[in-house]
Amino acid sequence: MEKYKFTWRDLSLNDFKTYFFSLFKAFIPKKKIKSFDELEEFIQMKSAWVSQVTLYGYLKTRIGTRYVLHFDNEEFMKSVNLAKWNIYAVSLQDLTFFAFSYLKVHFNLEEVNKAKEIFLKILDDETSNNMPLDIIEEAKKSFNQRLEKINWESYYNDIPFNQSALSLHKWAPIADELKSLDRKIVLNSSILKWDVIKKEFRERVEF
Repeated sequence: MEKYKFTWRDLSLNDFKTYFFSLFKAFIPKKKIKSFDELEEFIQMKSAWVSQVTLYGYLKTRIGTRYVLHFDNEEFMKSVNLAKWNIYAVSLQDLTFFAFSYLKVHFNLEEVNKAKEIFLKILDDETSNNMPLDIIEEAKKSFNQRLEKINWESYYNDIPFNQSALSLHKWAPIADELKSLDRKIVLNSSILKWDVIKKEFRERVEF
């Protein structure tokens, strides 16, 4: 995940870059995913994208015209940073499980044990981007718990991104009474972003 210095100017610029570059990339032929290294890159980049777009989009929507002013508030920015990494950690899990489940069913992939290897590799790489170590350790623990229960044959087609949608609702630094009103909208917004990623994955994967 890209490292950010949290000022409102940087964050606002990042939002514009995220949205407009995504639109621009829609017209560029996308490279096929044919190896585990390319799969790892896809999982990392798309998890980061969804995490950022959904979190910052929700903050802008709920805070409204006061959005910019909040980014001079150190405590608020600590909450944003905490939310960003926690949502990202769950997004990585969801997309990793989705990708390997899809590959097993549609490409007869037997190497599902690579899912854990790739997930851990991404987390290890994120230490250089200052991902908090306690979040990394909790992500590893959660991944292992989910791995023990996963059904590879059905995961990809059974609300695969529900956990990351719930993490957005949980961690977004918005007052609880407002989040309770927003729950359905927030979850649907997250799932819609993941639908874009699912479609792109199906179009690009060639294992």
